[in-house]
Amino acid sequence: MALRRAAADAALLFGLGPRSSPVGLGYTLLHQELETRLADLKGAESCLLFSSGFAANMAVMSALGGGKDAAIFSDELNHASIGTLHIYRHNDMAHLEELLQACKSCPRKLLVSDSVFSMDGDFADFEGLVRLRRKYGFLLALDEAHATLVCGPRGGGAAKAFGISEEVDLHIGTLSKAVGAHGGFVACRSELKTLLINRGRSYIFSTALPAPVVAAAIAALKVNEEEPERREHLWKLVRRVGEVLGVEVWSPIVVLIVGSEAAAVSYSAVLLKKGFYVPAIRPPAVAPGTSRLRISLSAAHTIEDVDALLAAIKESGIVYTGLEPTFVSSSAKQDVVVISKL
Repeated sequence: MALRRAAADAALLFGLGPRSSPVGLGYTLLHQELETRLADLKGAESCLLFSSGFAANMAVMSALGGGKDAAIFSDELNHASIGTLHIYRHNDMAHLEELLQACKSCPRKLLVSDSVFSMDGDFADFEGLVRLRRKYGFLLALDEAHATLVCGPRGGGAAKAFGISEEVDLHIGTLSKAVGAHGGFVACRSELKTLLINRGRSYIFSTALPAPVVAAAIAALKVNEEEPERREHLWKLVRRVGEVLGVEVWSPIVVLIVGSEAAAVSYSAVLLKKGFYVPAIRPPAVAPGTSRLRISLSAAHTIEDVDALLAAIKESGIVYTGLEPTFVSSSAKQDVVVISKL
């Protein structure tokens, strides 16, 4: 309700706001306030808003990873909006170091990784990434699309939860998931923000976010601060799924791998008839033979909702065959099970 009211009030006051690029006439005090709040949430000096999470990633790539003297490194399971030149096997730090060694003479190196991987629900190897960052001096960009407002103190993200936030050069995020609005952002040092403003083409040549969208995002961040019990409830749901399935569940993204595309589509249809929308994820979003059902928990769900879904899964004969984590431990920062070597 708070988001709808904020968006409606902004629409009545400003309409959609200035319809121009932020570097032209599209930047307002509302945009400034949202950037300030997001920078504070991420513990960064500054923040820059984008028209989408995709645009945020593209700006980072073009501004920091362009040119013959630059090399970009990316986990193979990163979100599709992240392009790359050097792909390392998922959470395989030995393979990543091989690639870094091969590019040791390259003066500019950028590594981009999801913090929570969208199609598996596991976490990046933060300890490994930090160790290699210190050794090879690359810029670390962490895409927190599935962790912002979900993980860590105040919902600051997985980097906050694992205590490595200061090792992250660029915190990339979206406003279209837990924030419940639209758009993207990059929280970073002031000099990196200046570089993105001047060289990030997806920022320079895109229309700024509409005023009602920005107002709704600001309202969401206020709700996040005032009602932390929403996030606490979400992690109760995560633990509940793990208890009932009898397996380790690492995040609100729960994956049921069923193998073939036909099986995934069939099981999804069965669950839909029972009143549950659990989408079938198929190639090219995932590798052939690993089609899956993807459960996305939210604070809007109840324990009763989760229990009913799990009962429907068991009745349908779907067997949990989730991916084995590389490493598992309990976070000292929050009462959730996470993937980490820390």
